[in-house]
Amino acid sequence: MDWNWQVIFEHIPDLLGGAVLTVQLVVISGIIGLFFGLILALLRLSKSWAVQVLPFLYIFFFRGTPLLVQIFLIYYGLGQFEAVRDSFLWDPILSQAYWCAIIAFTMNTSAYLAEIIRGAIQTIPAGELEAADALGMSKWQKLTRITLPRAFGIV
Repeated sequence: MDWNWQVIFEHIPDLLGGAVLTVQLVVISGIIGLFFGLILALLRLSKSWAVQVLPFLYIFFFRGTPLLVQIFLIYYGLGQFEAVRDSFLWDPILSQAYWCAIIAFTMNTSAYLAEIIRGAIQTIPAGELEAADALGMSKWQKLTRITLPRAFGIV
């Protein structure tokens, strides 16, 4: 029984390094994913069908496939294309596991956050938005002063 504890104590530095790496990946992909998720949510709320199509397909794909498959597609799949291997992004970013994980986590996170934010925006009472219109606020003012603060409160 003492042998098991000895093995664990020997590997604590490796485990702590892995925990730090995990927190790094989550924080970085979460922040970037929030930015892209907000953009996707606003595009999904557009009245134009043509504007809604690409964000819908993006969200549909990334929410509908397992994250592990997405990681494999980005890390192993992109290297199959000669144009990607010859690009300036190959050596510094796309051939590195760390950056491929950031990309995969960010894309997955942004798809989920886009739907969460879109749902929050749609639950804002219409009276609040009508009041902003009655005050003569522009679309940008209404978005930044009413819609987004209220939506993030709901989220």
